[in-house]
Amino acid sequence: MTKTFSRALWAQVACLGFWPALLLAGAPDSAANLEACKRGRPSCDRSVLTLSDMTEVARADHARNVSECRNAFASCDPSRLTPAEAIALAVAEHDRNVSECTEGVASCDPSRLTRAEAQDVAAAGRERRVADCKDGLGACDESGLTGAERAAIAVATRERMVSACREGTGECDHVQLTRPEERDVQLAERQRNLSTCMQGWDGCDRSKLGQRETIEVDLAQHTRNMAECRGGGADCDYSLLSPPEAAALAAAERQRNYTACAKGRGYCDRSRLTPAEAAAIHTEPGVASSAGRQP
Repeated sequence: MTKTFSRALWAQVACLGFWPALLLAGAPDSAANLEACKRGRPSCDRSVLTLSDMTEVARADHARNVSECRNAFASCDPSRLTPAEAIALAVAEHDRNVSECTEGVASCDPSRLTRAEAQDVAAAGRERRVADCKDGLGACDESGLTGAERAAIAVATRERMVSACREGTGECDHVQLTRPEERDVQLAERQRNLSTCMQGWDGCDRSKLGQRETIEVDLAQHTRNMAECRGGGADCDYSLLSPPEAAALAAAERQRNYTACAKGRGYCDRSRLTPAEAAAIHTEPGVASSAGRQP
């Protein structure tokens, strides 16, 4: 009897010893569930919430509903708002509608505007229409515009056309250009063509180059080709090199080949070595001793 009692006592002590560990193991789950409930997630289990937890969740639910109402979400429940929150929401919705009407947003509801607000919105729409006409955005409707507004649109349209002529973008009507404007456009076209030729780009028209410009373009092309040849580039045109330049490149290539063969690094063609160079290089194991590339 005593032994049985002792065993039962020790079993209870053991259980009590594991109890804190069990509590700690369950704590993260409770915290995660509380967080899920506060965020309105489907995984929330409200049946295990304490009174304190339920208070926090209720506050979070209310705050989320206020936010959803402010953002005009379908999940908003206006009946859960306090009188003060409902008034604040009404003010925010009215201001948002005024802003959308002023900016020409499709969701604007003109019937909710006051007379003064409707006048402001009409003025903003008129200014936007004039600005779009000046910028050439869409079809310009000048109906109902004043003479001054139409004149401003005409000036802006002409300036935009002259700019397109000068920059080579869009349609250019040379007939409408004044003599000074035509001179400016021709100068801009010439400078643009010169830049294209100097860079070696497609679209270069050498027939439009002057004598000095042709010399500059040829020099730039020669310099660019020389750099391409020195770097072993695929765009190198050896036919454009002068005899001294071709000889200098050949000498540099011979030196590069000799160095590659001597150091065993890089492409080596031993058939291009002079007898003296070949004799100066000691053949090492693993390096080809006959003409051709290194392994």
